[in-house]
Amino acid sequence: MKLSVVIPAHNEEGAIDGTITSLHAILSKESIDHEILVINDNSSDGTEAKLLALEKSIPPLRHINNRPPNGFGFAVRCGLNNFTGDAAAIFMADSSDRPEDLVAFVRVMESEQVDCVFGSRFMKGGRTIDYPLPKLLINRLANTFIQLLFGLRFNDVTNAFKLYRRNVIEGIKPFISYHFNLTVELPLKAIVRGYSYRVVPNWWINRKTGESKLKIQEMGSRYLFIVLYCFIEKWLSKCDYLNKNPDQ
Repeated sequence: MKLSVVIPAHNEEGAIDGTITSLHAILSKESIDHEILVINDNSSDGTEAKLLALEKSIPPLRHINNRPPNGFGFAVRCGLNNFTGDAAAIFMADSSDRPEDLVAFVRVMESEQVDCVFGSRFMKGGRTIDYPLPKLLINRLANTFIQLLFGLRFNDVTNAFKLYRRNVIEGIKPFISYHFNLTVELPLKAIVRGYSYRVVPNWWINRKTGESKLKIQEMGSRYLFIVLYCFIEKWLSKCDYLNKNPDQ
């Protein structure tokens, strides 16, 4: 299985070098065939210069310059329209995700032959480091609401760090989210449309450089919209999809 790692990057010159170097080193050590696809999301700093330099020494790396408007959702969508692998993982440019966890995702997908692998930072084995308390409280409230609404045991739907087979990406299109709410649209559509998945623990480590692109105060209504959109699909299209996931 060839793995594509989709990395959206907006003004990440301080982190992108370390993120890509460590990711490539660990995937290579584990003999995982891979490409690293970075979407340069209209960066105004030295992000692209760093990418051009890295491409000379890391053959699996390539980048695409996303056309305006910029935004996390637009960048990820660009990556999901252009990856070449058999499966695609969403991986953050700021090193908040660990390559070791991605290796675990791949091993579970291969060994259990599931369609998706979802990370959870809030199950046994998961961990958050320097997670801002206000953001943590909002996260747990939002995820509890989603769990209750959809009847899920999965407790970290908003976690962007997930792995999808190519057929899942094609099967949950078209995408409608423009921003970070895409992180909710992807797994909820996959669950509603009956794709199999497993949940495994992962770590989240707060960035050491730069600033977060997620603006909580701007995202509440967008998250609510996409959650309700998927909920309506769940209840009005019950007979359209074959549910093969034992957790449902």
